[in-house]
Amino acid sequence: MKKLLTFIAVCLLAVPSFAQFSSGGFTIDEEHTYWGIRIGVSFGGIGGDMKADDGRTGMTLGGIVGLRVSESAPVFLESGLQYSERGGEKLKYNGSPLNHDGHLNYFQLPLLIKYGVGLENNVAILPFFGPYVATAISGDFKYLKHSELGFKLGCGVEWNNLYAELGYQFGVTNIADNDDLKKATIVTEDISSHGHALLFNVGINF
Repeated sequence: MKKLLTFIAVCLLAVPSFAQFSSGGFTIDEEHTYWGIRIGVSFGGIGGDMKADDGRTGMTLGGIVGLRVSESAPVFLESGLQYSERGGEKLKYNGSPLNHDGHLNYFQLPLLIKYGVGLENNVAILPFFGPYVATAISGDFKYLKHSELGFKLGCGVEWNNLYAELGYQFGVTNIADNDDLKKATIVTEDISSHGHALLFNVGINF
């Protein structure tokens, strides 16, 4: 955890230095395409019939690309590939510990709709919402599936090229691996669990 926070702090200090090499700033009235980088922290959890007793704090990292989809309004469609450390600690079912953590490290692909609201001093507010698909590439998969579909919502703030966002994402597909659970004689009927996470990201848009 200490190493993660140190890494994020270094990146935050480096963002202004990188921004000086930009082409002059992103504006919601003029920009039609953009791309950027994102880094941040994820506060994940698992809820449902089988849930994590504690949340998990992890890193997020990725790149994005955006496209304006309306000539009359600052509406953007944004996607990209992101790495996200999520899941939870100390899986339980019916109050009994399963002696496993639900650590899932995902590659995920969101498809977000953003709407820009321009303020003074080159500041823009960009609320967003959209679905995502995620595939776990590493972690502790016992009793958990590798894939997840869900939705992400939140709001970003942009000043020139600098960007920060606070978001929340929640899975809508069942990530409990009922086959594994039945083989381990933990359950006899299908159960349901879902992942969720609070996210804070910073980055640069070009």
